[in-house]
Amino acid sequence: MRVSVFGLGYVGCVSAACLASMGHEVIGVDVNQVKVDLVNDGKAPVVEERIGELIAEVVHSGALRATDDVHEAIMGSEVSLVCVGTPSEPNGSLCTTYLERVTEQIGAALAERNKHSGHSERHTVVFRSTMLPGTCLNLLVPILEKSIGGTAGVDFGVAVNPEFLREGTSVQDFFDPPKTVIGELDPPSGDAVLALYDGVPSEVFRVPLPTAEAIKYADNAFHGLKIGFANELGAVCHALGVDSHQVMDVFLADRKLNISPAYLRPGFAFGGSCLPKDLRSLVYAAQRADVSVPILAHVLPSNSAHLKRAVELVERTGKRRVGLFGLSFKPGTDDLRESPLVELAERLFGKGYDLRIHDANVSLSRLLGANRDYIETRLPHLAHLLADSIDKVLEHAEVCLVGTRDPAVLAALPHGDGPVLIDLIHLPDAEARRTEPGYIGLAW
Repeated sequence: MRVSVFGLGYVGCVSAACLASMGHEVIGVDVNQVKVDLVNDGKAPVVEERIGELIAEVVHSGALRATDDVHEAIMGSEVSLVCVGTPSEPNGSLCTTYLERVTEQIGAALAERNKHSGHSERHTVVFRSTMLPGTCLNLLVPILEKSIGGTAGVDFGVAVNPEFLREGTSVQDFFDPPKTVIGELDPPSGDAVLALYDGVPSEVFRVPLPTAEAIKYADNAFHGLKIGFANELGAVCHALGVDSHQVMDVFLADRKLNISPAYLRPGFAFGGSCLPKDLRSLVYAAQRADVSVPILAHVLPSNSAHLKRAVELVERTGKRRVGLFGLSFKPGTDDLRESPLVELAERLFGKGYDLRIHDANVSLSRLLGANRDYIETRLPHLAHLLADSIDKVLEHAEVCLVGTRDPAVLAALPHGDGPVLIDLIHLPDAEARRTEPGYIGLAW
């Protein structure tokens, strides 16, 4: 394919050189003449393993050249990769200045190409730059449509193709990525991107544009979180005289719960007899040892904020009669200790809502010991709130919170008519329900 790559920094330079080595005809574009001259001399404008030899090879073969002329690049390509920087503004917001400028330039060049050459070939603009969800659809597509005087998805293609290149190993990462993500405005746009990576061995995910934008942030936020978690835990272990690497060796060996998909699906707040108390103890031990652990110290406040979102969803309905399905802290148990659903019930009751609760595993007469003490302290009016059938809750409620996957509850939930449903757990049929009036998902 004939490809133009806008921006010859780390991402653009590596993308251009690697695509050229795969047999594509590539034109690199940059406003910095020094970078353009370096590439045309067969030299890399960035320091990166293997990139120097690769650029020398593809420039010598004629597969890669560079220019500062946007129009020349557009005339000589069918796909444009936008790889310009998106730095932070002083307040932390995303700077889209370079993105907007290059998008305007590409749009103007495409308009000129179409006008003078009668070009009928559909050009696809592919954004590799990291940008917040919605940037492409709400900011860049309108710029292109205005500049070109055409319709995205009809007169030209648009895609988002985030990169997963690590500095130092970016050439290796390009040829063996963890995944290939193609955010497509329409299937032909996605097809154009897919053709670029023919032969690259990775699973391909074709998703809407905003999803592709968000995936990059999910990855980087989690990577930062993992590093911060490991460092905080290491600092606490050191202060307590424990070998943190020995701890983490065992931690990492657990592929069922720790290094796994476990707990990584958006849902409701956590609770139970272990997680809250153990986090409190660990944070307290760190504080006593004068070790700052801002990540660990904010896990419980984050959990509480998520529970508050559920309360706010009820408040926004403006309705007063509320039903709640589920009370124990997880399915298949009657353990109510620090259950987020008990906390939710307590908050709603305290705000004066007329509440009815059903949980097939919870019966006041069966509650014993710590379980009974906990409820009598936290929710002493539970006996008056418990309903002995699903139907009684549905008959009572104007708005119903679903916090359980009990098959009987799932089978009884109405579609369309009936109470407003607030889905706390991402129901198995959530995808179908999300278009129904009266369905609200907390875990979207």
